Amino acid sequence: MPSTRSTASRAGARRPARRQTPTASHALNEYTIDALAREAQSTVRNVRAYQDRGLLPPPIRRGRTGWYTAEHLARLRLIGNLLSRGYTLANIGELIHALERGHDLHQIIGLERAISDPWSAEQPRHFTLPELLGLFGAVLSPRTLAKVIELGLLEPDGLRYRARSPKMLLAGAELSKAGMPLEDLLQVIEGLRGNVQRVADQMVQLIVRLLDRYGEGQLPPPEDVPRLADTIWRLRPLAMMAVEAEVSRALEKSANTFLGDRVAQILEQMQR
Repeated sequence: MPSTRSTASRAGARRPARRQTPTASHALNEYTIDALAREAQSTVRNVRAYQDRGLLPPPIRRGRTGWYTAEHLARLRLIGNLLSRGYTLANIGELIHALERGHDLHQIIGLERAISDPWSAEQPRHFTLPELLGLFGAVLSPRTLAKVIELGLLEPDGLRYRARSPKMLLAGAELSKAGMPLEDLLQVIEGLRGNVQRVADQMVQLIVRLLDRYGEGQLPPPEDVPRLADTIWRLRPLAMMAVEAEVSRALEKSANTFLGDRVAQILEQMQR
């Protein structure tokens, strides 16, 4: 059977290639190979290698473009997670084949998605350098931009920058316009990152216990997998609500402590 690459070459020889936007989705939750690799923090080369090994199903073909779905993304993340735990591609192939013989692989991938899918519905957004300068002005120096990238608030993507959380970026721009030094804001975010990560680790560990009761590294029985996935999906927003409520409480306490003192001092000055 001819390879996909050679077939595509012959097709390209028959008619001129149409321009494709490499990162654009054809429909909701569909990805080109470039977009799929980026979302899974992998590479196009890895995607093709996993397909060649039978670890990743081929894409859906529409014309000359292959489109990948959320199932492909979940499988690619599953492979990445297993590789990070020390599994080889051969081990992963054996696991997938075993799952296909015993467990419902879709249910296993559904469980993986319940754990690894983004916990925020916020959609990433791209910004050009002129757009960023328009938002932040001259305070966005090359040094400050490098710090923003180091913190992961922006990711270079060709000639543009990709913000995973545009809301945070826009909030930072507004705070900067209000007179808060941008470098000081970045220091606060850097300090916040470690504390939030510690709380997140503790919160997720509570969910991990649901899996650990089957034995470390052991798959739950097939009949338990859908229930576990459903439980994790229900726990995710509850965990977010708990963290948000605690952050709101802490901000309220700090505002009353520090801003309240300043307002009281201003009122005292006015009464003199």
